[in-house]
Amino acid sequence: MTQRVLTTESGAPVADNQNSATAGVGGPILLQDGHLLEKLARFNRERIPERVVHARGSGAHGYFEVTDDVTGFTRADFLSEVGRRTETFIRFSTVADSLGGADAVRDPRGFALKFYTDEGNYDLVGNNTPVFFIKDPIKFPDFIHSQKRDPFTGRQEPDNVWDFWAHAPEATHQVTWLMGDRGIPASYRHMNGYGSHTYQWTNAAGEAFFVKYHFKTNQGVRSLSADQAAELVGKDASSHQTDLLQSIERGMNPSWTLHVQVMPAAEAADYRFNPFDLTKVWPHSDYPLQRVGRLVLDRNPDNVFAEVEQAAFSPNNFVPGIGPSPDKMLQGRLFAYADAHRYRLGVNHTQLPVNAPRTAVVDNYGRDGLHATRYGARHDKNYEPNSYAGPSQTDEAFSAPLPVQGWTGTHEAPAHTKDDDFFQAGELYRLMSDEEQGRLIANIAGGLSQVTRDDVIEKNLAHFHAADAEYGKRVEEAVRALRED
Repeated sequence: MTQRVLTTESGAPVADNQNSATAGVGGPILLQDGHLLEKLARFNRERIPERVVHARGSGAHGYFEVTDDVTGFTRADFLSEVGRRTETFIRFSTVADSLGGADAVRDPRGFALKFYTDEGNYDLVGNNTPVFFIKDPIKFPDFIHSQKRDPFTGRQEPDNVWDFWAHAPEATHQVTWLMGDRGIPASYRHMNGYGSHTYQWTNAAGEAFFVKYHFKTNQGVRSLSADQAAELVGKDASSHQTDLLQSIERGMNPSWTLHVQVMPAAEAADYRFNPFDLTKVWPHSDYPLQRVGRLVLDRNPDNVFAEVEQAAFSPNNFVPGIGPSPDKMLQGRLFAYADAHRYRLGVNHTQLPVNAPRTAVVDNYGRDGLHATRYGARHDKNYEPNSYAGPSQTDEAFSAPLPVQGWTGTHEAPAHTKDDDFFQAGELYRLMSDEEQGRLIANIAGGLSQVTRDDVIEKNLAHFHAADAEYGKRVEEAVRALRED
């Protein structure tokens, strides 16, 4: 077997990697030791800025296989034929904590999936919950600040968390999800994934549909109680990473079945609540789940930094037949996600191997910038239109246009008959068994009772009362009992 040669970053062989060059045996280190300086300087720059949210994550490679005909709803090429497989990469994550945080904590989980299609990369960025805390992106920085470490105490504060929720009544539905039994998944394999947002599909005839994605775990949903999670964190803070890595290494490849809910675009305007509100779900009785295919994870990353930390997902990465909806949170994320990666990884982050298309050809007039590795052919021009046979537009839109009307400015959401912030939280509570309700109440009271301001507690209690009278009464009694101890 040929011996591999250690080299510098420029490829030159390294003569000695154990001893720095010095002025004599006991003398000071020499500035001329280029290998030492390069090694230390490179080490100093090993860390890039971590993600502001979803910093702690794990990933895996796999494939998506179409099992059912959905060509009546979308002309997306990778969904065009039963049996067709598309290479994928997924990144799971927690939301609020830093890169060094623990896995088994009460927090939503990111479920970000990249499809390497023949028509370019399609990114589906969602969570393990079908809803979210807020419905307008202008609130997002404030929401995340309330969940992160306090600038004075340097730790996550119940006062901040619950104070924001007290002023965001639309969060009541997601809080009920988060504090319920599914708030701490047992592993990434044992949770569902959702596109959460509403997206648009367009078929070959130009007909538009609004869709919601549901990835149902084939391993079964399993979750942890607060006590089980605390014990697991003490044993292995990287428990979800460990589980995902080992299951794939052993050939126990996790899988999910993808279903979609499909709403004809014409039905959106008169639906009983705003179908583009991220704090709401569509009842399955109105729009049943329709199977699309299955996602299988079968290969671990060779290098976590190169593939998991440098993986960049943007919901603005669509392919023909799939596009956005008027979902306000989605509209904000169309910009914010890609811009975050331009900051973290540079303007050419799409040229990194984990982000680059596998089979689609990238041919545009973007040039230069930090870490540029892709250039046009020799003598290619860097502007368009031109007279030199450069790439040109197709004039074919990915999806149907969204209607725009009325005066510009800030507006309240359009009124629907069931547009309130609490009824779905109440419905979710009433779906739970007595035991599930008991654990939900205990989880909410455990956090809310730590809040120091009475008015913040009262505002949150009012939200639970509005969702369901019994729900509110039980939370109030549990909080009072804990505060009196």
